[in-house]
Amino acid sequence: MFIPVLLFIAGLILLIKGGDWFVDGATGIAHRFRIPELLIGATVVSIGTTLPEVMVSATSAISGHGEIAYGNAIGSIICNTALIAAITVAIRPGKIEKKTLKTPVVFFFLAAVLYTITAYTTGHFSRITGFLLLAIFIVYMLSTVMQMKDAPQPELVMAEAPAKTGTMAKDIFLLVAGAALIAVGAKFLVDNGTLIATAMGVPESVIALTFVALGTSLPELVTAITSLAKGHGSLSLGNVIGANLFNLVLVSGISASLAPFDIPQSSTIAGRNASLVMDVPIMLFVMAFLTIPTLIRGKLSRIQGMVLLCIYAAFCVIQFLM
Repeated sequence: MFIPVLLFIAGLILLIKGGDWFVDGATGIAHRFRIPELLIGATVVSIGTTLPEVMVSATSAISGHGEIAYGNAIGSIICNTALIAAITVAIRPGKIEKKTLKTPVVFFFLAAVLYTITAYTTGHFSRITGFLLLAIFIVYMLSTVMQMKDAPQPELVMAEAPAKTGTMAKDIFLLVAGAALIAVGAKFLVDNGTLIATAMGVPESVIALTFVALGTSLPELVTAITSLAKGHGSLSLGNVIGANLFNLVLVSGISASLAPFDIPQSSTIAGRNASLVMDVPIMLFVMAFLTIPTLIRGKLSRIQGMVLLCIYAAFCVIQFLM
């Protein structure tokens, strides 16, 4: 048991460092081509921080562990919203630009409709569902690019020139090395997370919804803490919501496209699959509780963060008690 735990921790470390290097490399390259900072944040950074979830879920699906692929996507959304975003909101609530928030929120709930209909009617994520989710991802990316192009020029703050010590070769190295670390870290996390779950008698779906989801959400947590320290709480919120959308359409889309899987049923509530009774509804509720009042009022409130943190604590406790 000692070796799997060490390798599991090593996997988390590799995922964090790999995500860090990937974002640095991708951002450095984007800066060299003078791509607007807003576009970098809305695309590269969110995709970069979601790469751990993509690699873990894809690896899990291919290796026949659909429970981890499914649980990691939902668990990461719940963790991102009810823990990471909640911390940001509880510590430093503030005003939010509705236009910036509206697009990813609309696309998230559009994808959520497809996701929940599939979950409750078929209980199986087929390749067709995976392709549809990926199509939503592509449309979102295209609409984001068009939105940035149509924005008034003064709002498009161009990236500063890279530091003289940095080179294109270094940026490319960070991009490639970051992707490699993420791939290795994901394999360590999935393989050893499965071993630990089996040894402890804990269902894989529970491990995926809690430990693995938290581990792969650490890049978003690092981004949130860094943003708070620099006084940019809204940047953290935008990254979290973008990452949630990518978890739904990119993580689940790639996993289902590579290896279709059934919704796991490790436990039941009132005779029904516990995931459909609790996990999916909580995922939808925490996102709605965070975003809808914010879009209506144009600002966040500390009470939102506190309530979400309580929900996450209760969610984790219930998972291990079931």
